Amino acid sequence: MASTAPTAKRPTDPYAARERHHNEGQGRRLTAAFEALEAFPVLAESRNRVLRMFETGEPGAAQLVQTIEGDIALAIAVLRLANQVDGPSRGRIDSAVAAVEVLSPASVLAIANRARTYDFFERTAVWQTIPERFRLHGVATQRAAERIAAEIEYEHRDRLMVTALLHDVGKLVLVHAYPGYPRQVHGDARTPEERLQRERRELGVDHALVGGVIARRWGLPGVMAQVLESHHGDADGEAAIIRVADMLAHYLQGAPVTPSELLNAAKAINLKPAELRQIMYDLPQAAASSRPRQVDPCPMSSREVEVLKRLARGMVYKQIASELGLSTSTVRTHLHNVYGKLGAMDRAQAVLIATERGWI
Repeated sequence: MASTAPTAKRPTDPYAARERHHNEGQGRRLTAAFEALEAFPVLAESRNRVLRMFETGEPGAAQLVQTIEGDIALAIAVLRLANQVDGPSRGRIDSAVAAVEVLSPASVLAIANRARTYDFFERTAVWQTIPERFRLHGVATQRAAERIAAEIEYEHRDRLMVTALLHDVGKLVLVHAYPGYPRQVHGDARTPEERLQRERRELGVDHALVGGVIARRWGLPGVMAQVLESHHGDADGEAAIIRVADMLAHYLQGAPVTPSELLNAAKAINLKPAELRQIMYDLPQAAASSRPRQVDPCPMSSREVEVLKRLARGMVYKQIASELGLSTSTVRTHLHNVYGKLGAMDRAQAVLIATERGWI
């Protein structure tokens, strides 16, 4: 019988083994951090505001949206639940406005009731001051983003409010995954760009990339995940708006920002230097935007909205009819319907109501 020669073992590549071990360890750390983020707490005042809204009956959508958009954990919980609801909108809910439309107010109340909370005056052992710091920067970025959106007439303002609030959610994962983050990882890096480079060099990932991963893990729309993971570097579209807003938030909080980087980022969204200077001047003292957002469902048809918009600009029936290709009697009928739907007595009151609610 012929003897079988033993198979020679291939020499082990120690570098490949170390790299594989490193990747496996990193994967375990990130997975554990994703799970830890499930318990990220809601601000106690946010929870209390939701509870107070229901003391006198069911609150309006605008009230709920405003509170959801002001709290990172609440926004995450509401959007995750809304994206799990069966139907054509499953996995497509990209704003607090859309989430409130899909969920019943009772569902939002239930989320608030069972949420873990934190308070500035009662620190938790796990999160310390992290929730407050992240909320403050998230809201500052959100405010800057809304001001930019008003300046450049960006149409997806409702989604922008959430992506701006959650833009740094990847950092919450890294805090748990890597001891010493961010202080030891960032070291003496001063600007957002320098800190991102340190993350990539020291950890092999950055918070923006991790933010996109966690958004997909939560079942949020892909467009939101893409914005979160690409809001640094050569971003465009909504991600570029977030990049500029992030820099402005650091600027407002007295942190270093590279002027040339800010100008280049603004250029990507066609924001001229003069407009950028105006925004930087306005933000510390003015409301985020003078234009109300449409939160409550609009009762008017698209044609009725077009007619009312022109009425608001001071146009008379004949001018409106000519511009829209309608008869004067049709314009009059549209406006009569508008008054009834808005509960308005006259054109002035109709314009005021529609403007206050962001419908025109």
